[in-house]
Amino acid sequence: MERHIVILAAGDFPQAEAPLAALHAADLRICCDSAAEGLTAYGLDPDRIVGDLDSLSPACRERWHDRILRIAEQDDNDLTKAFRLALTLEPSRITILGATGRREDHTLGNVSLLLDYAREAACPVEMLTDYGRFTAIFDTATLPARPGQQISIFAFDNTLKIESAGLKYPTGSVRFDTLWKATLNEALSDAFTLTLSHPCGVLLFFADHR
Repeated sequence: MERHIVILAAGDFPQAEAPLAALHAADLRICCDSAAEGLTAYGLDPDRIVGDLDSLSPACRERWHDRILRIAEQDDNDLTKAFRLALTLEPSRITILGATGRREDHTLGNVSLLLDYAREAACPVEMLTDYGRFTAIFDTATLPARPGQQISIFAFDNTLKIESAGLKYPTGSVRFDTLWKATLNEALSDAFTLTLSHPCGVLLFFADHR
């Protein structure tokens, strides 16, 4: 059975067409704590609300009491708690929204967690923002793109070499020792290939400006 689960985190509420379309098309919506307030104000209902509930209003707690899963432990953030719940619900695809904005430390932490989620899940996991899409690869891959689309590559292994084909700027000499090193590249056609020197987690951002 196809089950597209959308996780809505408590960053900036989506405004762009692509994340809002995912929100509407979801088979199941899981909200991280106070993200349920934004979803309700937008006019959609949460199917589950997960977190320590430290920022969920009393009114929302009462209204959605039968959909709340309170997890008080602080070793993981609410996004990870929601992701682990999603894995128990037999997803065919997981899309994360609202993971960026508001606080930059939360944004960096949430985006970096995508690598862990993609390793753990047996289905595709993506993070959509109002400006594009984050996804992860772990070995050599060919990926679809639009000609002229900006692509940023992030890796956390300074021994990794990535040879690229189909991108404007070669990546073979890039040393991945800081985050900016392979940002703002550009697709030359409708697909590009990244050849990794060894298996490694790599985050990709596909820009899609409004």
